[in-house]
Amino acid sequence: MRLIILTSVFLLGAALNSPALLSASASQSILWPGDSISVEDASSHTLVSPSGNFSCGFHKVATNAYTFSIWFTRSADATVVWTANRDAPVNGRGSRAEFRKDGSLVIQDFDGQVVWSTNTGGTQADRVQLLDTGNLVVADAGGRELYWQSFEWPTDTLLPGQPITRYKRLVSASARGLPYSGFYNFYFDSNNILNLMYDGPEISSNYWPPPYNRWWENNRTAYNSSRFGSLDKHGVFTATDNTLLNASDMGDVAVMRRLTLDYDGNLRMYSLDDADGGSWRVTWVALPRQCDVHGVCGRYGVCTYLPRLSCSCPDGYVARDQGDWSKGCKRQFDLRCSDKVRFDKMPHVDFYGFDFNYTSGLTFDECRQICLDDCNCEAFGYKKGSGECLPKIAMWNGKVPDPRQAVYLKVPTRVRNLKPTVPESHGHTCNVQEREANVSSSYLQVKGNKINFAYFYWFLAVVFVVEAIFMAVGYLFVFRAADPAPAAWAVRVDEEGYALLDKISCEPELEELLDPRLRGDFSQVQAAVMLELALSCVDEDPNRRPSMNTVLHKLLSSDDP
Repeated sequence: MRLIILTSVFLLGAALNSPALLSASASQSILWPGDSISVEDASSHTLVSPSGNFSCGFHKVATNAYTFSIWFTRSADATVVWTANRDAPVNGRGSRAEFRKDGSLVIQDFDGQVVWSTNTGGTQADRVQLLDTGNLVVADAGGRELYWQSFEWPTDTLLPGQPITRYKRLVSASARGLPYSGFYNFYFDSNNILNLMYDGPEISSNYWPPPYNRWWENNRTAYNSSRFGSLDKHGVFTATDNTLLNASDMGDVAVMRRLTLDYDGNLRMYSLDDADGGSWRVTWVALPRQCDVHGVCGRYGVCTYLPRLSCSCPDGYVARDQGDWSKGCKRQFDLRCSDKVRFDKMPHVDFYGFDFNYTSGLTFDECRQICLDDCNCEAFGYKKGSGECLPKIAMWNGKVPDPRQAVYLKVPTRVRNLKPTVPESHGHTCNVQEREANVSSSYLQVKGNKINFAYFYWFLAVVFVVEAIFMAVGYLFVFRAADPAPAAWAVRVDEEGYALLDKISCEPELEELLDPRLRGDFSQVQAAVMLELALSCVDEDPNRRPSMNTVLHKLLSSDDP
């Protein structure tokens, strides 16, 4: 009987220490006070909602950069729906998320700096829990009072039951695969109307619902100031301004859904297709024509479909950055108020907005004269038939919308042989390549399990001491030159200084030079490298002194073989 009990205990201990069970135990939905999640355990230690639909933990966004995020567990690409520190990713070594005993959930970088916090210290918070809705909450012991919840701090996605309000907005990512905040916003404006807005470094402009319509023409109302909207589990989004968005598979409550403001500025509703390996299907989109999104091709850029989305520059203009068309184009010529000018035609093109004197029923010559008379006018649009005149003070949101529309660019007469049609198109792609962060950044790459700052600080101390010795020796040399009979203490210091330098130069036993409190507990290789660097840093010939890049490279590569 005793043998059976001992065998049972042994088997139970082996089972409890098995990798499978350890992995399962790491999959919990609650953090208790004092618990933490380490970035090194990002792949195995996450919070998982009770149903298993959502996971929360450190999400890799680059080779050595992580964010604390919530994602769909079953989606093929682990689609992120919320991020705490989207604009301040932390290092892939030494960072952690900790639920402190004072009630705050914090994210610490590798150096202990807090980069994000729920600011719930001093409350009765008892747990951090990931709910089946995808909502991460800081709650009391009973889970009834919520001191903080991720649903109140959206990033670029709304989940069913998550509201958008007067105080919160969706902000797009800056590019595919990057977490950083971009230029597109989904928000309630001051007229209580939900809008999509391009909020770039140079301009801001709304582009959905159609900005050329008045709000009642867009079937909206401005009279409800409560400003509230949400997506339900049936695939219907409603808001207080009468916005109504229906998914194409509306009604199926078993489908996992999300409403996301994508990096390209378009608002889309998605449904998760489990039968297709966890891929996403678009079930509603705000703008079927991507060129209607503002800022896509930047200033002076023209958006076309040939057959896919492409950006191009008019003749006489070049792309500022072929890798990022949102930066637009720039002129290859100067345009001054004193210049004699002509107007070159771009047929079937419009640059939406920035019309400083819209007038209809004008002749072409009358419209041309308006732009000619204003030094700040860069071009004018003209529609035959209606005689609509659209003089432009800036040229943004270029596209090809109407065969009756043409834009006439103001060009100095000294510039010859321009053909301002769209001569060449380039795909509007945003490629994100994973790469190592530069060692000068906060994501310092190191070998081993931690950064040994003690050696680095000791190296700086050695440099300081050696420089101090040189200064002292130089001072004594000058002093001695002025006084042929130097004091005894000066001779002694002089001799000891040269003796120390001689000792370093003659490769002595390292223990004689190091702090005795180390008691031999140091790396011989690293100490030798630091001594060598210290001497080279104070070389009499500045050209032989190493750069800081060389110093860092040697320090970080000086592990014992």
